[in-house]
Amino acid sequence: MCTGRVDLSFPLRAFLNGADGVFVGGCWPGECHYITEGNYDAMGNMMLCRKLMEHVGLNPKRLRLEWVAASEGSRFAEVMDDFGTQLKELGPLGQAEGLDPVEMKAGLETVYQMVPQAKLLVREKLGVRKKSEAAYEKLYASKKTEKLIAAFLADPASTSEELPAYYIEPEKCVGCELCLKKCPIQAIDGSLKVIHEIDQEDCTHCGTCYYACPPKIGAVRKVIDGVIPDGIPAADRVLAKGEGKKKRARVEGG
Repeated sequence: MCTGRVDLSFPLRAFLNGADGVFVGGCWPGECHYITEGNYDAMGNMMLCRKLMEHVGLNPKRLRLEWVAASEGSRFAEVMDDFGTQLKELGPLGQAEGLDPVEMKAGLETVYQMVPQAKLLVREKLGVRKKSEAAYEKLYASKKTEKLIAAFLADPASTSEELPAYYIEPEKCVGCELCLKKCPIQAIDGSLKVIHEIDQEDCTHCGTCYYACPPKIGAVRKVIDGVIPDGIPAADRVLAKGEGKKKRARVEGG
């Protein structure tokens, strides 16, 4: 699996389940097997994850990212041996950091829930993605990044206002439930074959629905000017048999 598929939430979930450390190994930069340069995405995600870990009080060294080619068996063994030794020195999760287990878990759960919004905030405000390790290191060491992440962690609601809003276009929605199931806070109303609507009061502007909606459907629209169209009557939201397919055909056909 490409390291670009290692979501920011994965290491946090591992720590929530009691892991003392998380290792992510990927192809060397410039040698991506999938020509997507996903390892750069992984680099950004892991750097952001370390910031979230620090906020909870965890040592960021518990999360390690290394480049190891498939042919570098010896290097892989050396890296894993070194990481294992490092984790033994750190001790059980939270113990070396002097954290109360209950408070630590609560903190991890909080930042875990904030992941979708954190990723969008970084994408919208920091202009990632970069194409070199040095660029990412410079980005996450900058005062701008420190200030942005600190403000977000202190009050996620305050930074939500700086993000785009999202609206589901009734004429395009096919009622597939993809965005509904992906929404981390259940702010989308709808069901199978029923046009979905976003509750704008509950929405945290995380953008998960926007990226979950298949491009060939394109029903979720990013709203920059803040003007959200009115919803449609409940009776008009129910799709007739075959109507979803017709909408999909119209979208694909332009």
